[in-house]
Amino acid sequence: MTAPVRPDAAPGLQPRLGWGALLVLGVAQILGAGVYVLIGTAASLYAGPAVTVSFLIAGLACLLVGLCYAELASSVPESGSAYSYCKSTMGIGPAWALGWLLFLEFSVAASLLAVGFSGYLASLLVDLRIALPAAVSTPAIVLQPTGEGGSLAVSGHLNLVAAGAALAAGAVVALGVSRSSLANAVLVAVKVLVLVGFIVAGATAVDPANWSPFLPPNEGGFTYGWEGVARAAALLFFAFLGFETVSTAAAETRNPQRDVPIGILGSLAICATLYVAAAIVLTGLVPFRDLDVPDPIALAVDRIGWPQFAVVIKIGALAGLASVLLANAFGHSRVCYAMARDGLLPDLFARLHPTRNSPWIANLLLATLAAVNAALLPISVMADLISFGVAFMFAIVAIALIRMRSLPTGRPGRFRVPLGGVRIGGIWFGVVPVAAIVLSFAMTLPVALDIAQQARDGDLLPIALLGGYAVLGALLYRFYGRDRALRRAA
Repeated sequence: MTAPVRPDAAPGLQPRLGWGALLVLGVAQILGAGVYVLIGTAASLYAGPAVTVSFLIAGLACLLVGLCYAELASSVPESGSAYSYCKSTMGIGPAWALGWLLFLEFSVAASLLAVGFSGYLASLLVDLRIALPAAVSTPAIVLQPTGEGGSLAVSGHLNLVAAGAALAAGAVVALGVSRSSLANAVLVAVKVLVLVGFIVAGATAVDPANWSPFLPPNEGGFTYGWEGVARAAALLFFAFLGFETVSTAAAETRNPQRDVPIGILGSLAICATLYVAAAIVLTGLVPFRDLDVPDPIALAVDRIGWPQFAVVIKIGALAGLASVLLANAFGHSRVCYAMARDGLLPDLFARLHPTRNSPWIANLLLATLAAVNAALLPISVMADLISFGVAFMFAIVAIALIRMRSLPTGRPGRFRVPLGGVRIGGIWFGVVPVAAIVLSFAMTLPVALDIAQQARDGDLLPIALLGGYAVLGALLYRFYGRDRALRRAA
């Protein structure tokens, strides 16, 4: 039976998704690198066993932002997510800035996830007595720790395994939303079952001594103590990012006023519960200082002497990372589709396949970009870039909700954020969006301070990448996108 076409659906993209598909899409995007890769780094370098508190802080911040997304998606059910909300409430200039942040977020996330996939695949192959050569599994640029922070070095290799993973995800999504949704559903089921199996089985073998001290004393900078908990929360902010992808599918949802809020809030609740449970078990199985590895959960299973289960865990991790790669590719292409329709990006990003109804050229181009980054850049740098960009993006989304509610022509949807608010000088200040702005910038502060300290210590890569990206975005808007967008709007 053909799905009914909503009058507000984006031209070309058909509303075929229900709340179940959105819930799968959200879990597919959220439940990946955060629990399979970054949890070890966050515990080992920053928070210790208190990484569970870091997950709760990051989850609370994302819940507040998720509520803002849910109301905006209910009111503006368009492809493009935060970009479309910003355009509707603040105009084309701020929308470009937010869209450019989204482009950074999705691009670097795809590369980071592909590198994580490469690491787990290499670990699994070692268990099967197959060793991947360093020439095809090491990025061209590596960050080597030194006494003064770190230094860049050229490895002479390319992470072609990670590049292949990024390209494969883009190709699958280019086949069309129905096919990629089916693949996502299978991968999500596998990774959730495997993760739940790890939590249940691992809970029987934890050593409570590994949780002491729960909050290790600060050792300088952001190493442990409450400073480390805050730094870990900023790093793990990225782990909850997937709910944003749900809102990019609003134009392809049959009943966005109901289904998008269910997809956003439901996927956040499911994944936050699994994250906290996994963190408790993981830090109970392995001393936290030993967890700075690319496959921390597999390490935990190895420590308790279950080699066969370790293989299953690694297969589950690969399924999890693959599902996030697919969901990320879906969301990225939909944001670019919306920006191209407005003239801010070339029209080829909005070109749909004649039979599969997907922006297939955009999918392939974006996958190629992610593959190049995955082959070249180290994972540590990419994680900080994403956390920094996401925090700013979330704050702008909360501001967009305040702006929409303040306008006399505001169009509230069926879903509204709780706790109300007050009007001051004609501007509505809601409790939820204001708290979301405060927490988003609080997530930014530790990352910004750490990047500044790295620059003082001689590691200029993160600040150079952020600065160069900002300058490139300003030039593209000024000399390409702005005039085209204004002409198209007129």
